[in-house]
Amino acid sequence: MTSKELAWKAAKFADDKKAHNICILCMEELTIVTDYFVIVSASSSTQVKAICDNVEDRLAEENIKLLHKEGIDNSQWVLLDYGDIVVHIFLDEVREFYDLEALWSDAQVEHYIGEE
Repeated sequence: MTSKELAWKAAKFADDKKAHNICILCMEELTIVTDYFVIVSASSSTQVKAICDNVEDRLAEENIKLLHKEGIDNSQWVLLDYGDIVVHIFLDEVREFYDLEALWSDAQVEHYIGEE
């Protein structure tokens, strides 16, 4: 599986738990740290945790190893590091404050539209 396919898979698993404003930033030309950021929003800390759990569980089912997880204790901004992709799960207001899309404005952005 390519890193792009993995990013889209993570976006779908976030969407399964009603994440919104899902976008995928291609980081390949901008940093050596990762190939893609998957950035999603949630309306509550409970939803942040549900999205995190679903992404983590579903990728584990496909033998995709989680390298590192941050932020689960306060569930306002959870980061899941899979090496080739990093998934950022934000509370709405926290995402607006940190505005990763503006910080990495040189990245190519693709918006995930959930399955109908």
